[in-house]
Amino acid sequence: MASGMTSSEYIAHHLTNLTYGKHPLNGWSFAQSGQEVVDMGFMSINVDSMVWSVGLGAFFIWLFSRVAKTATTGVPGGVQNFIEMIIEFVDDSVKSMFHHKSALIAPMALTIFVWVFLMNLMDLVPVDWIPHLAVVVGIPFMKIVPSTDLNVTMGISFSIFFLIVFYSIKQKGIGGFMAELSLQPLGKWALPFNLLLEVVGLIAKPISLALRLFGNMYAGEMIFILIALLPFWAQWLLSVPWALFHILIITLQAFIFMVLTIVYLAMAHDHH
Repeated sequence: MASGMTSSEYIAHHLTNLTYGKHPLNGWSFAQSGQEVVDMGFMSINVDSMVWSVGLGAFFIWLFSRVAKTATTGVPGGVQNFIEMIIEFVDDSVKSMFHHKSALIAPMALTIFVWVFLMNLMDLVPVDWIPHLAVVVGIPFMKIVPSTDLNVTMGISFSIFFLIVFYSIKQKGIGGFMAELSLQPLGKWALPFNLLLEVVGLIAKPISLALRLFGNMYAGEMIFILIALLPFWAQWLLSVPWALFHILIITLQAFIFMVLTIVYLAMAHDHH
C-alpha cells in the first residue's frame, strides 16, 4: 500500500478512473479527486478505460493478423497453434448455437471472446504497479481493467443490443418484429401486457450482459485491493491462490459474454 494513505483513501484511489471532463469551476480538465469526477457528471470520459480497451483491441488485431500472415500448413508454432485452438473453439460454439447463415456472427464472437478476455486479464497485473507508476509521472489515477468500468461493459452490451434489433427487423420486417413484441406470449387479447413483458425482456438482455461482466470483474479487483492492504507475507499467501482461481473467472466471463451474444443473435434470426 502506498505510504501516507489510509485504507479508505487507498481503496478509493485504486477504484477511481482517470477522468477528463467539464468541471463547473475548472472547465475542461482532468479530475484530481473523486469529488471532481462526481462534479463533472455526464460531461466526462474515463480516459484510462478508453486507452486500455482500445489498446488491447489493437493488440488483438495485430497479433491475429500477424499470425494469419505467417501461418504455415506444416507443424505450427506455439502461438499459431494456440490461436488456431481459440478459433476452432469459437467456431464450434457458433455452429452449435447459431443455425442460420451469417458472415458476421463467427468473427464477432471471436472478437468479443478475445477482447473481453484480454480486458479481464489485466486484473492479474499487481494492483499497485501501474497506478503507482502513473502517480510518479504526475497522473493522479489509472485503472487498467476496462471491464471493471460499467461504461465499457454497457457500451459493448448496447452495441450487441442494436445488432439484435437490426437483425430482428431485417429477418422479420418491422411488422413481424412488432408482432413478436406485442402478440406473444398471450395473444392479441393481452397486447398491452405482452408488449410490456417483451420490451422489458428485450432491454434486460444488454443490461444483464453488462452487469454480469462488470460485477464479477469489479468484485475480483476489489479482492485484490483488499489483499494489498494486508501485511506483505499475507499478500503472497492469499494473492497467489486467488490469482490462480481468478484465471477461471476471467476466462469464464469472456466465454459467457460470447455465448449469450450468440444466443441472443440466434433468437433475433428465428421466426415465430
